[in-house]
Amino acid sequence: MDVGELLNYQPDRGAKRLRAGDDDDDDPRNKKAGRELARNLEGDDSEDPSGDRKRILEKLMDDDEDADDQEGEPVDESSVKKMILTFEKRSYKNQELRIKFPDTPGRFMETELDLNDIIQEMHVIATMPDLYHLLVELNAVHSLLGLLSHENTDILSFKYGLLSILHSLIQLIYLYLSIAVVDLLQELTDIDTLHESEEGAEVLIDSLLEGQVVALLVQNMERLDEQVKEEADGVYNTLAIIENMAEFRPGLCTEAAQQGLMQWLLKRIKAKIPFDANKLYCSEVLAILLQNNDSTRELLGELDGIDVLLQQLSVFKRHNPATAEEQEMMENLFDAMCSCLMLASNRDRFLRGEGLQLMNLMLREKKMSRTSALRVLDHGMIGPEGSDNCHKFVDILGLRTIFPLFMKTPKKMRKAGAADKEHEEHVCSIISSCLRNLKAQQRTRLLSKFTENDCEKVDRLMELHFKYLEAVQLADKRIEGEKHVGVLHLPLLSTACILTLTGNISETRAAPTV
Repeated sequence: MDVGELLNYQPDRGAKRLRAGDDDDDDPRNKKAGRELARNLEGDDSEDPSGDRKRILEKLMDDDEDADDQEGEPVDESSVKKMILTFEKRSYKNQELRIKFPDTPGRFMETELDLNDIIQEMHVIATMPDLYHLLVELNAVHSLLGLLSHENTDILSFKYGLLSILHSLIQLIYLYLSIAVVDLLQELTDIDTLHESEEGAEVLIDSLLEGQVVALLVQNMERLDEQVKEEADGVYNTLAIIENMAEFRPGLCTEAAQQGLMQWLLKRIKAKIPFDANKLYCSEVLAILLQNNDSTRELLGELDGIDVLLQQLSVFKRHNPATAEEQEMMENLFDAMCSCLMLASNRDRFLRGEGLQLMNLMLREKKMSRTSALRVLDHGMIGPEGSDNCHKFVDILGLRTIFPLFMKTPKKMRKAGAADKEHEEHVCSIISSCLRNLKAQQRTRLLSKFTENDCEKVDRLMELHFKYLEAVQLADKRIEGEKHVGVLHLPLLSTACILTLTGNISETRAAPTV
């Protein structure tokens, strides 16, 4: 059998959460069998690793039979304890040999593979969240996190011969060992599993956070090459761990962002590589971190994240997303931008980064991004903090763009799935914010728009006023005697904006001239 074929063998380590193009038929037993191939390479450094093909195949078949026998064994608290203690024993032995023989990787390569095998067996613990406390009590969480930072700096660099091949193999084992840990943590933190036992989940999450799990995960992602499928899956599973923990305990988002996650996400999103599932997932995790959290919003602004978001969104100025997944990423980035603009300091960064010009161009280009661009403008101009943005919006001739949308909802927006009510709400809110924030000549320019074409915009305003007034009255009748007001949310928001517009225009027209 060709030694090069053996050395280049890599077990298939697909992500637990399936992505586009993934197969469902990955078998852990095949992975273990592949690792057994590597074990046959160990021994004397001068020995020829070529062997009998038939003998190796028989060994792989024996491993499959052993795996089948293990699947039939019952799993209970006692067997889980035994499994964890076996893991701890192998971890300790590995550390001992690494310290004792730092220049002889062949001495401890076997322990690395043993560690990988027991980690695969520990996946069964994810089916019993009520026993998660054993992972903490027996120090397994600490040991697993230690494997995430499993460095290979203690191995000498060999440039020639079989030692160089062995060195490369050891490096590969280190990398795949960290991916195995990530794979296990992803299963342990699966959100459905966590909710099966709140008590066990709390103990596990506390222990992970105490061990700075996010910082270690980010450090591990930095060394993964996403051009390799298995390592790309490792990144994907890492993001799944963070998403699961953030969903179970939203309060950790601030801590996670400060441990390097925010910086890594921005770096990954702006990387000039083809769109893939990992970039989509990064945009989703970023949007999660920014929800209802001023600390993460401020951190993103300090890291020039507003510019990164604007650069990524500018791609969709003249081009629609090519796939449904790319459209989802675009919406995630718009959601992240809207969250950021709820912080006053980020509105200044948005203004300096020419975000208003980009959103205005999106409205004019009539692409799929137009609906979300309206949302961003609404968030950036509302309230007293949006005064500078309102003035700039008028300066860049934004009124010429927004009033045609005020007069009629474009058909393309309806096809894109945006409801008339949502469109009318954002447009009316933008004009209302301008009326409140604009001063002097710019305010006059805005009001003069309502006198054009025989006051057609005033007629449209009255049409909207009666439309939403009727909607509120019908809703009042439906919920009379009930304490549920969710049905009124959208009509009331739109009605409030329309009443503000009507009031401001009426006051201006009634004011005496001097």
